[in-house]
Amino acid sequence: MAVSNDFIEYILDQLSPWGEVIVRKMFGGAGLYLDDDIFGIVSKDIAYLKVDETNRDKFLLAGSAPLKPFPNRPTVLSYFEIPPEILENPDELIEWAEESLFIQKKKK
Repeated sequence: MAVSNDFIEYILDQLSPWGEVIVRKMFGGAGLYLDDDIFGIVSKDIAYLKVDETNRDKFLLAGSAPLKPFPNRPTVLSYFEIPPEILENPDELIEWAEESLFIQKKKK
């Protein structure tokens, strides 16, 4: 799950109007946190956001794939790839990230 510093910096720059997003390294990738709540994961220079039944269809309609940490295993995490057109638009990215953060917070 390696990730480049340049890609992390790009993600942080795109999310900077939203607030202070913290990156925590994990298993060769990175977790994206706001207010100590994880809402995203970066792995192999692909960014993913937390999903549940409230926003999964939006990701599927955009052609996003789920995060599969082990390619040869059926394990799928509740994170889906951020579509490139969303990643490139800070306002839309923040909107999608806010939904993912809400999903994480309601789990508590």
